[in-house]
Amino acid sequence: MSLKSLLHWSFIFPLLSLIYYLLGVTDDSPLLAVLGGVLLITSVLGAVHHAEVVAHKVGEPFGTIILAIAITVLEVGLIVSLMVAGGKETHTLARDTVFAAVMLILNGILGACLLVGGIKFKEQFFARTSGNMALISLVAIVVMTLILPNYTTSELSATFSKAQLIFFSVASLVIYSTFLMVQTVRHRNYFLPENDDEPHAEPPTNFESTMSLIFLIICLGVVVFLAKALSPQIENMVHNFGAPQALVGVIIAAVVLLPEGMAAIKAARRNQFQTSLNLALGSAIASIGLTIPCVAVVSIIYEMPLLLGLNIKSMVLLALSLYTVMLSLNRGKTNILYGVVLLVNLSAYIFTVIVP
Repeated sequence: MSLKSLLHWSFIFPLLSLIYYLLGVTDDSPLLAVLGGVLLITSVLGAVHHAEVVAHKVGEPFGTIILAIAITVLEVGLIVSLMVAGGKETHTLARDTVFAAVMLILNGILGACLLVGGIKFKEQFFARTSGNMALISLVAIVVMTLILPNYTTSELSATFSKAQLIFFSVASLVIYSTFLMVQTVRHRNYFLPENDDEPHAEPPTNFESTMSLIFLIICLGVVVFLAKALSPQIENMVHNFGAPQALVGVIIAAVVLLPEGMAAIKAARRNQFQTSLNLALGSAIASIGLTIPCVAVVSIIYEMPLLLGLNIKSMVLLALSLYTVMLSLNRGKTNILYGVVLLVNLSAYIFTVIVP
């Protein structure tokens, strides 16, 4: 890798963003907050660039898995740090964040990929079996962790007892690890893109791949921690517009998921919908399958209450989203209508957050 390559914007701006965060100047003035927002977006774009370099080196589906797990680990770190700092007042934080992430991934990322691909190619094709495997895993984890707590009787409504929390955390890990094994080993061919309209460039060198992996982690860390640092500014903006506080969580979740979303949409524009599907559904499974066990451990260690059960409105919207995605992916090919419907579902979710 030459000096010119190291001076690429994807290396420079994440370092500038990291320096900005370490200086802690987000609350000094609106102008500095705007600068933080610009650096946040450049870090997102840098994460997408470095993820593509790593994915090109390791191949599919490992490239999408690296991005999904990296973002999920950082998301977990953010939730856990806020839980420990906020104490008992954050008993709904994990549920709200995970639910927002799942809704944004299923309706926003997947819907945008279907819309972009449908506009450019009319129809795109993918392995229907891969979608079925991912959805089976996702539905099982979602129902057990976000809906079942409303109907258990050992504890108060919408919460698990300690034994139940341990059992369903282990169950989530078992489902996710099995899905990962199927995706990468036993049935890897189901998750490989069959068509690619872009010419294949030479794969990056080992040094280039290593540098991109390091800067991918840096970019993702900067995205999460800058989003956390800028959250007071976001809260003030939401308050000034008279919107509910719950909208802040949706905005932060959207920022954290931007790297995955942009990578998935770029894959759809290259007529690689299988890669988009791997990113979207794999990220949704990782988001809930890894986050719930981690916050369960924190809840047990610090003896914090953990409210997981969704309310009726949220369960209806979640069921609508899952059912729409199932119908959209049951034929192995896509069209523009599926994308439009999912994006309308996303609009309904965000609208009901603002106007509950």
